[in-house]
Amino acid sequence: MGVPSADAPAPARNAPAPAQSWWRRIATVGVILAIYIGSVAGYFWIDSSAHSLKPTNLDTANETVVLLELTAIHPLDNRVDVEVLVIPQKGFLDPEFGNLTTDMVVRLCPCIEFGELTFPKGQVPKVAKTSLLATGDADRWPFDRYTTDTIGADVYVGSGDQRRYVPARVEVSGSLYGWDVRSDRTGPATHSGGADDNATVTFSRSRGPLALIFGICLVLLMLPALALYAAIEMLLGKKKFQPPFSTWFAAMLFAVVPIRNVLPGDPPPGSWIDEALVFWVLVALVAALVIYLVSWARHSD
Repeated sequence: MGVPSADAPAPARNAPAPAQSWWRRIATVGVILAIYIGSVAGYFWIDSSAHSLKPTNLDTANETVVLLELTAIHPLDNRVDVEVLVIPQKGFLDPEFGNLTTDMVVRLCPCIEFGELTFPKGQVPKVAKTSLLATGDADRWPFDRYTTDTIGADVYVGSGDQRRYVPARVEVSGSLYGWDVRSDRTGPATHSGGADDNATVTFSRSRGPLALIFGICLVLLMLPALALYAAIEMLLGKKKFQPPFSTWFAAMLFAVVPIRNVLPGDPPPGSWIDEALVFWVLVALVAALVIYLVSWARHSD
């Protein structure tokens, strides 16, 4: 019976079996994929709850319909871009060719750009573009909310002494990405329509962009947390000083503004997000860089 040599290496203990290590890798990849797929699916599920507008009634048997199609919103300018389509009452259209049988003028109130839309006799009404005023406070991003004044339309037919009012109803339709759009029938009556023929439109941020904003803010908070941890550990001597970390600190410092600029909704410069988060992230990153330089000074002696 042989005696084991004193110089023989001791057998490895608790070494993971190859199969066990392989399954751990698969489980890690599976967990990462599950988190990714779950977050993407959750975002689209939340974003699908955004409310859009559809015209409730396009019947033109008794009155003309002025259809407003929402195309864009400009929060900083308190302005909403719309396309205006006039659907004349059936009695004002040629049943065979669809041309107007009389001159028609439409006044949209309130309106920023044009005063009157004129549609000559014998032509098909064309789509016109204009802007509406939507009041709100952009500094409250992302909880800002915008509301239009009561939107009404006055429609006149005929020309000269034969010009007269005709019943008209405003309908609003369309959707804007990242916005929850709702419309109410409110406001005083216009010359050519009753109170129920006018509309007030309200815009608020949908939940999808709010969730994305929350995630981006977490990323911003992680940058100084990681930088401070690494710098303090090197300063205290718990971790070996790494000269290449200087480029890592610089990269994180210059990444703050691009990350801030991808926030949905384009928050205005100097808003509360800059004062409460972005500024202090920059301060913390600069503090981490100072700590790193102090550690470098100690190790360079």
